[in-house]
Amino acid sequence: MNTYLTDSHPRDEQWLKRYYFARAAFSLVWVALAFAEGQHVIAIGAALLIIYPLWDALANYVDMSRSGGMRENPTQAINVFASAAVAIAATIVLHVNASIVLDVFGVWAVLSGMLQLATAIRRRKHAGAQWAMILSGAQSAVAGILFIVQASAATPPAIVKVAGYAAVGAIYFLVSALWLAVGQMRRKVASTS
Repeated sequence: MNTYLTDSHPRDEQWLKRYYFARAAFSLVWVALAFAEGQHVIAIGAALLIIYPLWDALANYVDMSRSGGMRENPTQAINVFASAAVAIAATIVLHVNASIVLDVFGVWAVLSGMLQLATAIRRRKHAGAQWAMILSGAQSAVAGILFIVQASAATPPAIVKVAGYAAVGAIYFLVSALWLAVGQMRRKVASTS
């Protein structure tokens, strides 16, 4: 059983809210850079395609560590390694055959989406706003399949497709953070009444 949220629920939910806000903020900045520069300057687009899975690996590592470690969070542990592997694969693919980078992101989106879905399902009994993370995980898996299907299409470039995917993910993280914030405010008002 995952005890990290049951022992100090308000404190951990506060941390989860900040974590979701940070994930949303990073993704929104990344998306803005992808659309403003990444689709026009190949080197910037390539760097962004490597940075995105590295950020995901780091974010999952921090969340896993904060949430009881690897043993309590095997889905996040796998996600850390999968995201790091995708960053390495993207680096190689971008130097060898950039046309298959969307295939790499497609496989990753399916895998990481299923892992996020499993994490949210496990967490839903102990933390609020997991319905948005469940939807996000499922949407990620579907988007990954679409990436693989669309990988051979030349336009729009992979960075634009991945940026659209990241933007939707940012919205889910933002909704989760706001949902937690509203829940905390409601509890605060109820406790003072």
